[in-house]
Amino acid sequence: MKIIHWIGIDDHADKWTIAHLQGQEGKPANEFELRADENGYRKLIAFAKSLEGEVRIVYEAGPCGYEMYRRLTKAKLQCQVAAPSLTPYKPGQRVKTNRRDAEKLAGYLRSNELTFVVVPDRERESLRDLVRARGAVQKDLVSIRHQIVKFLLRYGHRYREGKAWTVRFWTWLGTIKLEEEYGPVVLEEMKTTHKERVERLARYDEEIEAAAKKPEYASYVAALSVLRGIGTLSAMTLLSELGDLRRFASAPQLMAAVGVVPAEHSTGDKTTRLPITKTGNAHVRHIVVEAAWHYQRRIANGPTITRRRKGQAQALLDIAHKCDLRLNRKFFRMTSRGKRSTVAAVAVGRELIGFIWAIGQLVHP
Repeated sequence: MKIIHWIGIDDHADKWTIAHLQGQEGKPANEFELRADENGYRKLIAFAKSLEGEVRIVYEAGPCGYEMYRRLTKAKLQCQVAAPSLTPYKPGQRVKTNRRDAEKLAGYLRSNELTFVVVPDRERESLRDLVRARGAVQKDLVSIRHQIVKFLLRYGHRYREGKAWTVRFWTWLGTIKLEEEYGPVVLEEMKTTHKERVERLARYDEEIEAAAKKPEYASYVAALSVLRGIGTLSAMTLLSELGDLRRFASAPQLMAAVGVVPAEHSTGDKTTRLPITKTGNAHVRHIVVEAAWHYQRRIANGPTITRRRKGQAQALLDIAHKCDLRLNRKFFRMTSRGKRSTVAAVAVGRELIGFIWAIGQLVHP
């Protein structure tokens, strides 16, 4: 019989801890460490290819990315990347070491108890970095705005004439004169930081808009944009984070991957429903919940959504029309029963993912 070799790797920036299980043997046949560099890759590949029989390798996704997966795959080795949040965990096991983690991964790979992530190609990973970097700048912009408002509040200044960060707000901010020696310096630095972050956000938006017009992305972005609340940025987030939606066999699978399905804790005759699992992609989850708020009020086809839907295939328009009616009705019914609007938005976002999945079966990148 052909022997299968199971190799688990505990991946870190400085070193790799490797455990090798041979066939059905209980104890590792080999345990060793390698430096995470070119020489380490050569030794790891040479070791794996020296084994007689089929070799299967696994490591957990983490901050080191997918470079190891790509190197080993290029060397014609079978490598998979496990989702760390779904790796089985024993609560009573209180000793954790790199060696034990590597052996655990190899054992779980052999018993088929791991859930694997789909590794994006380099182009999609680069696009994902662009979209996530834009999100990071948006958070930084919100942060500096909070700092400015709270700084002014400490000196007794509060804007009460409408919404902040409008032209009128900046006019009011320019009239404020702080009498203290260093207060004006701090405020001016904050305003400069705000300006820099606004300009940086605009540059990222330009790059994302340009990427969305590429032939390989344009049709997919346009198809997703027929849905209310899904614009260019949201569509590019879905594209970069999820890729081809045809890899999900059903809409509930995609909902689970995003982490918007309810958790449950049942024992005996007692069933306890819990909030959503939040075990999936947080970036996509944020996008769909934000988009769900567009279904809160009466549906009206304004100029923006009309422009997005113009010239699209009838199948896509049918999905969008059904989505409008169903999600608006669901939002209304849930809030009418006394549910908080935030809870309703999450529930509507979950169903919105189903319509996104349906479009992904018709149009794909």
